[in-house]
Amino acid sequence: MQHNYGYFEEDKLGNLGDTALWGRILKQVRPQLRNIILAVILSLVVIAANLTLPWLVRLAIDKYIMAAHISAEARLRGLEDIALIFIVMVIGGFAANFFQVTVLEYSGQHIMHGLRQRLLAHLLSLDVTFFNNNPVGKLVTRLTNDIQNLHEMFTSVITTIFNDILQLSAILVILFYMNRHLALLMCALLPLIIIHSLSFSRLARKAFRKIRTQLAIINSFMQESLTGISLIQHFLREADTEKQFRRQNRIFQRQTMYQIKIFGVFLPIIEIISTLSIALIVWIGGREVMKGTTTIGELAAFLSYMRLFFKPIREVAQKYSIVQSAMASAERIFELLDRQPAISTAGNLRLPNLRGAIRFAGVSLAYKQDEPIISDFNLNIVPGEQLAIVGPTGAGKTSIVNLLERLYEPRKGEIFIDDHPLADFNLAWLRDRIGLVMQDVLLMPASLRDNLIFGSSADEERLRAVVRDSQLELVVRELPQGLDTMVGEGGWQLSQGQKQLLALGRVMLRDPRILILDEATANIDSITEALLEKAVSHTIRNRTSIVIAHRLSTIRNAQRIVVLSRGRIREEGSYDELLERGGLFARLIELQEAREQSRPAPSGNTALSV
Repeated sequence: MQHNYGYFEEDKLGNLGDTALWGRILKQVRPQLRNIILAVILSLVVIAANLTLPWLVRLAIDKYIMAAHISAEARLRGLEDIALIFIVMVIGGFAANFFQVTVLEYSGQHIMHGLRQRLLAHLLSLDVTFFNNNPVGKLVTRLTNDIQNLHEMFTSVITTIFNDILQLSAILVILFYMNRHLALLMCALLPLIIIHSLSFSRLARKAFRKIRTQLAIINSFMQESLTGISLIQHFLREADTEKQFRRQNRIFQRQTMYQIKIFGVFLPIIEIISTLSIALIVWIGGREVMKGTTTIGELAAFLSYMRLFFKPIREVAQKYSIVQSAMASAERIFELLDRQPAISTAGNLRLPNLRGAIRFAGVSLAYKQDEPIISDFNLNIVPGEQLAIVGPTGAGKTSIVNLLERLYEPRKGEIFIDDHPLADFNLAWLRDRIGLVMQDVLLMPASLRDNLIFGSSADEERLRAVVRDSQLELVVRELPQGLDTMVGEGGWQLSQGQKQLLALGRVMLRDPRILILDEATANIDSITEALLEKAVSHTIRNRTSIVIAHRLSTIRNAQRIVVLSRGRIREEGSYDELLERGGLFARLIELQEAREQSRPAPSGNTALSV
């Protein structure tokens, strides 16, 4: 199974100067503004506590430890007072930091929870075309990694950057106040750190961008492989799939290791520069102590402040990358939120009594430019009519269903239900009144009951009636917990025919006025087909029904059969009429009969090509 990753582009880098984007990000913060302000106040307490400690050390050394003119008892009392203040500051700073982190995490989680919910709700409103053009793995990355990047920026960076700027400014003021000469010496080495940090940022940005792109590829690969696990195992492609994944995983590993190397080089160099700065201050400051122009306590405090000064500088490049990555994530998230569905939901028409008359008037559809699937399609379906649509593969049968459900909009023409344009109807109301049973049945890893109800508000009595009418009773009896039996991931505990019966029962619970069976009887055994026929005949009674036909047994009794070819109606009439004409319908049947005769047919029924 070959995977095409051409639709994955390298992630954009966030533009830190994008004021409009910052405005949208801060708008997400607004509901938690009080908590953010509280976190800032707590950060001021933390900074005050941190900056007080070196000053206390200076006082302890100069005023008491080195003060020979004061009695030993007075010196001890002074040291006890300073030690007590020191402990209070440490505990106070720890408590303020704890509450600050808690408040930020609380706010960040609430912000991200709301944004994640909003993003998923918006994705669910988008049209099928969008999902056809965007791999699931990429969208999952938006919902997980991109949201997490924003969360990290909110909780770990924005406030800490504010703290760092405030703390650096305060330390510089204190250092120049204590010893202007030593402070100027320290600042002389800052350009080296700034130049190195900027170089690191450029390399880290490129590395991080490649990692994010490769992570989206891996997510998509895993999603596609796990979804198609039965196909992989059936064709013995496990080794090939593992080989392809190993290749992508190695690329991800190399890119991650490259990023680690960048950090591995950057941090030691910053540490070397800061250590050299401290060594220089120790050498020159020590000489000033020996000359008597600087005290030991002042030098010790100066060195402590230097360590506090270099700590945020060591982290600034890393935080810069986090912010930039979060900005890129925000841009992608808002790009999704700004995407408007191709299917308009402006209509609000709800008919009290839907009759089920359907009319296609000059409808054309093309999924790709200049590749029409349906061309100038005209069809009238009267209320309660049982219509079958047949034709060769690619004739446009399923596309008609997609148009009727408004999964796609026609390029030309219009569709009417009960003489009202389809676009005038409330979309949710319309889809609730169109029942669709497809060949591929989507089941959740839940109980048979939950899969049957699937959002319906039917009571137990109604549920039991549907189980009986949809011929599910035999299935329920065979299951160990009956309706409460877990069907497993994708409904693996049920046969294809049992899934079809369940899908039909699910539609019957909704009691739709229009029923569509899109190849619902394909690939099932003859016994289950007989049960399904019985259930279908009961379900379509007094309903407008459209059958996308595969097996002849589902269309023999159709009131009218429409034969499609290349998106146009070639023939229409009853089953016997079309056979007598000897046209396309008759040729399709001959081909299918010849194909069935060349191999054993599991059901003994002739199938019509689709």
